[in-house]
Amino acid sequence: MTAEGHAALEAELKNLKSVERPLVIQAIAEAREHGDLSENAEYHAAKDRQSLIEGRIMELEDKIGRADVIDTSRLIGDTVKFGATVTVMDEDSEEEATYKIVGDDEADVSVGKISISSPLSRALIGKEEGDVVEVAAPGGAKSYEIVDIAYK
Repeated sequence: MTAEGHAALEAELKNLKSVERPLVIQAIAEAREHGDLSENAEYHAAKDRQSLIEGRIMELEDKIGRADVIDTSRLIGDTVKFGATVTVMDEDSEEEATYKIVGDDEADVSVGKISISSPLSRALIGKEEGDVVEVAAPGGAKSYEIVDIAYK
């Protein structure tokens, strides 16, 4: 994963531990004060929320502990690899799009970050500027020409 993605996971973990966890503990305590727990919807909702928070904390701690962080600003080269920011042109519509190839946990197409395991990334890996790649898409195969490769 990129250093940026690693920092985002650490920030989420810190928020869950220091903000969300204490809030849900307080909500459980308040719900207990209302009496019979077997028919207390607030209590059950708070316990469910606590379960989700604790599960996400464990998941994040595992991911952070096993993460292989790559500083993409130190990468160089003429071929597409993890961390590259690639500008491609759709050969049918001639529209350009720019994507950064990132880890699965940090992918967000709406901000131009695509997962290393996505079909487009897999097609781009190892290619050079000027190469044309074909990607299987739900509406049929799409061809893209690599316009630019940068490492930021």
